[in-house]
Amino acid sequence: MFCSLRLRVATVLFGALISPLALATPTGQFAEQQVRHIATYFPGRMSGSPAELMAADYLQQQFTALGYKTDTRQFNTGYKWQEDDGTQRWHKLTATSVIAARAGSVPQEILIVAHLDTWTPQNSSQAHHNLGGLRLQGVDDNASGLGVMLELAQQLSRKPLHYGIRFVALSAGEADLHGMDDYVERMSTREKKNTLLVIDLNSLITGDHLYFNSGMNTPRAVRKQTSDRALLLARQQGIPAASHQLNRKDFNGLNAFDKAGFPLLDVTASNWTLGNKDGALQRHRSHHFPDGVTRHQTDLDNLSYLDRWLPGQIALRTRDSVRVLLPLISELTNPKV
Repeated sequence: MFCSLRLRVATVLFGALISPLALATPTGQFAEQQVRHIATYFPGRMSGSPAELMAADYLQQQFTALGYKTDTRQFNTGYKWQEDDGTQRWHKLTATSVIAARAGSVPQEILIVAHLDTWTPQNSSQAHHNLGGLRLQGVDDNASGLGVMLELAQQLSRKPLHYGIRFVALSAGEADLHGMDDYVERMSTREKKNTLLVIDLNSLITGDHLYFNSGMNTPRAVRKQTSDRALLLARQQGIPAASHQLNRKDFNGLNAFDKAGFPLLDVTASNWTLGNKDGALQRHRSHHFPDGVTRHQTDLDNLSYLDRWLPGQIALRTRDSVRVLLPLISELTNPKV
């Protein structure tokens, strides 16, 4: 049984908020609206940037309007910038995450995470090749995770909860910035004890298949209630989906929550059958996706390009993600004892 586990500036500058209270919409539509809004009005959401701060403010307003207890958390980090001549300099930054929570009838809760930031170029070569930067809309990586998170928050805001839910729009989530590590380290002993499950939403659009992955350290009994259950829910609705048990050899390495021993459900779109079978390739290579990825690529990970060469994919994946995750999370937060 799951219950046994221990284990305002943005509004002025970028137009009116999308109302999170407009609930009479088809499944996934609100998530898609949010993906498009975030990508359009907050490109270049690099950790520590003005765009990140405005996106964080926007997200906090959305959660607050839904009745969640919200807060922001700042985190000091940095990265090494390398020039063409090989010289390096340390670039400091302060990242801002958004936390929104709704308590259940018991202290235990489920943590739902999606990284807020877009890729920060870390050398001249990346900048010259349009990897990251101020123009990167980051539709797939990771406005998609944020949009789905907001619709889940919208739908769950009016449901009774036995176990609470906590949403974290996590900054410094891109590689080498260690935002997830910092979040885990700052969790109190009580918070760690009461976190039953972590659901990580990341890059839901570009990949060939929607994956519901289990963490390397997630017990089999929990996998049956999370990744296995998600696949069953997907099949029942005719949604193509797959699953993979994460390991240290995967493209992103070991998730910090997984490493810390939390049960993990990693939700992403990729293709673990390609290349080194480590999730690095998101989709089969083609003329329009020659590298098999859109990750970090300013010219590809934007609304115009994805709408042209993957027509309908944003609507499809936001809808399918919510159609699986909403009933799953509803079951997990209100288990039949």
